[in-house]
Amino acid sequence: MAHEKGYLALVLHAHLPYVRHPEHPDFLEETWLFEAITETYIPLIKVFWGLVRDGVDFRITMSITPPLASMLLDPLLQERYLRHIGRLTELAEKEVERTRWLPEFNENARMYRDRFYEARHIFEDVYGRNILTAFKELEAQGRLEIITSAATHGYLPLMEICREAVRAQIRIATDFHTRAVGRRPIGFWLPECGYNPGDDWFLKEEGIRYFITDAHGVLFASPRPKYGVFAPVYCKSGVAAFGRDMESSKQVWSAREGYPGDYDYREFYRDIGYDLDYDYIRPYIHPSGTRINTGIKYYRITGKTHDKQPYNRQRAVEKAAIHAGNFMFNREKQIEYLASVMDRKPIVVAPYDAELFGHWWFEGPEWLNFLIRKVAYDQKTIAFITPGDYLGIYRRNQVSTPSLSSWGYKGYNEVWLEGSNDWIYRHLHKAAERMVELARTYPAADGLLRRALNQAARELLLAQSSDWAFIMKTGTMVSYAVRRTKEHVWRFTKLYHDVRNGTIDEAWLADIEHRDKIFPQIDYRVYAGGVRTPAAAAGAAASAGT
Repeated sequence: MAHEKGYLALVLHAHLPYVRHPEHPDFLEETWLFEAITETYIPLIKVFWGLVRDGVDFRITMSITPPLASMLLDPLLQERYLRHIGRLTELAEKEVERTRWLPEFNENARMYRDRFYEARHIFEDVYGRNILTAFKELEAQGRLEIITSAATHGYLPLMEICREAVRAQIRIATDFHTRAVGRRPIGFWLPECGYNPGDDWFLKEEGIRYFITDAHGVLFASPRPKYGVFAPVYCKSGVAAFGRDMESSKQVWSAREGYPGDYDYREFYRDIGYDLDYDYIRPYIHPSGTRINTGIKYYRITGKTHDKQPYNRQRAVEKAAIHAGNFMFNREKQIEYLASVMDRKPIVVAPYDAELFGHWWFEGPEWLNFLIRKVAYDQKTIAFITPGDYLGIYRRNQVSTPSLSSWGYKGYNEVWLEGSNDWIYRHLHKAAERMVELARTYPAADGLLRRALNQAARELLLAQSSDWAFIMKTGTMVSYAVRRTKEHVWRFTKLYHDVRNGTIDEAWLADIEHRDKIFPQIDYRVYAGGVRTPAAAAGAAASAGT
């Protein structure tokens, strides 16, 4: 890396809320995970291994959140995914037959059939149902830098009232990541890029060297950063903050101004689950009869019209190549300018939700593939880098305190604290306060009491997931988000009173341990403040010293 004028850090944030319902044979919201495996995670794995196979040099940062990793490792959900993909391959075979006299549709039906068979092969035969292995192997190859996020993607700025809850979200996440991925993370994705000054001290405790925040979090830092968002700043804790570059972000994620809105790309909102005859599609939608997305979509965006044109895969992939070239050209010009006015090589940090690639933007993985190859062979201005790599090159950085910020609408807390969801916080704050009380009252619990205290911690963490407040705000699956929040708070409250009264119901406890199975090695004492296992403390110290 000698000739380049600057660096591009692509950061893919892979996250889904923890959705696991063993009490139901089919659960609608579990399809969020199944769709993401088929449409995002497996296509990304294919792209990355294709690049490795062809000897293409690249470095990408990827956050895999604890809830997502927990679901990918779960035998029940692995089994259900296989059942899901089996139904899809059967439907795709029927579609190949149904469309045999409709050439434009038949070509797409064959494409879906082949993709589904390949997804099942990669999931079951190549990775033995555990695709987390693929990302771990890519990290071992030096291609990915896998970072973590808060334990249940809790929105940290709104946990200010109970600082022990912030520490717990961070500590439980880093310990879980170490077990699941096999190495301690050096980077941290703040959920929703939500930064609250002072939270970085908890990251420091866990050996985290950097986090990602939104542009204005760094731009409004105090004192003002000399290099804007094009170099990190060190918080007073010594943890580095990298700011998101707005220009590169908007080009990719904006459906209106960015690439995904192009008329040649696949239309997400026209799916045969809604379009085809009910009796025909009935076996492949939810058992309740609710129509759902199947993932088989035959139309391209075409424009703001109901008269959609058939999807042409070849044209769409060609357009992805053009857009990859355009993105690279824009980054070259951006970095050339920055390099001319800075006394160090600039870093452009471009973070995206991983699920944009393949799920929402069907051609996203192809765009990424073209971009990485073009950067490797068609220019000499940019090199791919991770934030951790950049800190290795530039060890001296300005000390500055980023401002409170998020990447949500208007840039602060409003998405997660407004009329639709503000009712949840009095319950979350009270539960967090009670969890600290329990941890300090019972510092050496064992047996049934310890199980109850650990489960109380799980229920609090699951209630704190930022996804529930976000869903309430966006109005998509509101009843589910409300139900999950209330269920976890109620279970926590029952556990609290059962523990305090010495009336723990072992049968009921076993049932909710079976349902809410996240973090099997959790230690409730994290809420007591400062207590941690010697092995974890040693690991954090070693990581901090690197």
